[in-house]
Amino acid sequence: MLAQRTLKSLTRAVGVGLHSGERVELTLRPAPPDSGIVFRRIDLPQPVEIPVSAQSVTDTRLASTLSLGDAKVRTVEHLMSACAGLGLDNLYIDITAEEVPILDGSSSSFVYLLQSAGIEQQKAPKHFLRVLRPVEVREGEGDQLKWARLAPHHGFTLAFEIDFQHPAINATGQRVEFDMGSGRYSRDIARARTFAFSKDVETMRANGLALGGGLDNAVVMDDTKVLNADGLRYAEEFAKHKILDAIGDLYCVGKPMLGAYTAFRSGHALNNRLLRELLSHEDAWDVVTFEDERQAPQGFAKLAPAW
Repeated sequence: MLAQRTLKSLTRAVGVGLHSGERVELTLRPAPPDSGIVFRRIDLPQPVEIPVSAQSVTDTRLASTLSLGDAKVRTVEHLMSACAGLGLDNLYIDITAEEVPILDGSSSSFVYLLQSAGIEQQKAPKHFLRVLRPVEVREGEGDQLKWARLAPHHGFTLAFEIDFQHPAINATGQRVEFDMGSGRYSRDIARARTFAFSKDVETMRANGLALGGGLDNAVVMDDTKVLNADGLRYAEEFAKHKILDAIGDLYCVGKPMLGAYTAFRSGHALNNRLLRELLSHEDAWDVVTFEDERQAPQGFAKLAPAW
């Protein structure tokens, strides 16, 4: 049986929110089978549990935000991406503020934390959301066009194309493809950092955003070049970070996906619209398990390798 996974023990992290600049503590804890991934705002007078789902994503401006009533957890996509990359199904995440810490701006720190706690299989079958027919969402026209698509595939692949007219980005690959069954998430995707233009950072800070951002947790560019002294971590770091974000956004559906994702200039908003569009058509998806691991997509039965 291809089984669900959780942590062997709890692990903790402390950092600041990218936009809020507030100090925040995370405690990542094992959860029973079929719990899903659940954020818990333990700083509130009455703790609030927010289960991850496509419908719980309520704000997609600059990040993916989950809400339940007045309680929110912002900027969940990097942590969700790490959970997807390691095949974690069940996890409790206690958080002491409204925003997940940005750490180094990628998902690699979360991957390290999760793997340091250990990953174990549970006595329950892993449930996949399988795409049965193509679904697409589009926005804008001409040079403003954006789109994202899901199509049937026995596995989970992603292809993302960005379109930034900037010397530093033009010098790198603007299209990246990745197969989640390859087992190379930690090596090939997880270290890609969020990126921003210095002129936009100034505007965001003037509006009370990006207060925790800097060269230690983002790739920052002026009009011509990357300002980080250590340069890029990958030749295609910009496009790879968009893949990283998409993995986290799509994992907000609450289950690992079987399908092929393709996107052009998509972002958090369009990714969530794509999930909602998929779920709105009952003939476009189903939920499957694999009683025989040999029937699962190649690479999906193997636990993630050690860091």
